[in-house]
Amino acid sequence: MKALVTGAAGFCGRHLMSHLLQAGYGVSGLDCTDGIYLGITIHKVDVNDIAAVQAVLEVVQPDVVLHLAALTNPRRDYQELHRVNVLGTLTLLSAVHQVCPAATVVVTSSGAVYGRGPGGTLPIKEDEPLRPANLYAVTKIAQEMVAYQQFAEYGLHVIRTRAFNLTGPGESASFVTSALARQIARIETGRQEPTLNVGNLNAIRDFTDVRDAVRAYRLLAEQGEPGAVYNVCSRQGTRIGQLLDDLLALARMPGIAVQPDPSRLQPADVPIQVGDATRLHRTTGWLPEIPLQQTLQDVLDYWRQRTDEES
Repeated sequence: MKALVTGAAGFCGRHLMSHLLQAGYGVSGLDCTDGIYLGITIHKVDVNDIAAVQAVLEVVQPDVVLHLAALTNPRRDYQELHRVNVLGTLTLLSAVHQVCPAATVVVTSSGAVYGRGPGGTLPIKEDEPLRPANLYAVTKIAQEMVAYQQFAEYGLHVIRTRAFNLTGPGESASFVTSALARQIARIETGRQEPTLNVGNLNAIRDFTDVRDAVRAYRLLAEQGEPGAVYNVCSRQGTRIGQLLDDLLALARMPGIAVQPDPSRLQPADVPIQVGDATRLHRTTGWLPEIPLQQTLQDVLDYWRQRTDEES
């Protein structure tokens, strides 16, 4: 089996390529930057350049395309979010339709599409109404609709996923787990005063280790139903304040203070999001395997290593 991963140089993309290699796939990557990762060629392509995307597909001839390429910062300009997340998906699927129409395409959306949720009904299932609370979520809904339209009109084997809060080693410091872990690592080495800057500690989120999530993506590529959508989540809600306490318990120095930082607050923060992955489990047998405590240890160790490399 041959797989093409878009967004290959990103956080999830690197973990996915590693997992696919271990599962016996031939793997190629596509990203806005080129390079070699684990011996895998990453083709430098703008996902909106249909001729360039088609050229890569012609070379790779993938059985599976796993589409991770996206902009995730909700504060980015909407036009740019739409260009990459929505039009980029349409371009990719149009290229697949032209070059390798029998390929299975996994389009990775986000639990952010549920937004403020259904008035207290938890955990959130795939048939809940979508109530986006930021423009990133708006573009992911549009991405999903484009993906479904390509399935409905052209019969492309498109499967959609909605991952909730993914975390793990290699995550950007713009996301909460790594934002906290990086500060702890810097405090431990004296690069930051012993005070953690934090945002909203009362929000409750559903965290899944990225290494579990990419396994779900592969299983869905192999066993998922074209046209269907699947939540990828742990079904466990964790208060951000508890996440902070767990990370502080792993710190190598005691007495780290905590200080609210208004710049870290989201304008339309969602109070609670916990997903239901029953459909994914019934289809593939998938369950998360990596405990959150192990994930937190791995994230903190990653940032300790990165901090050491900065010296």
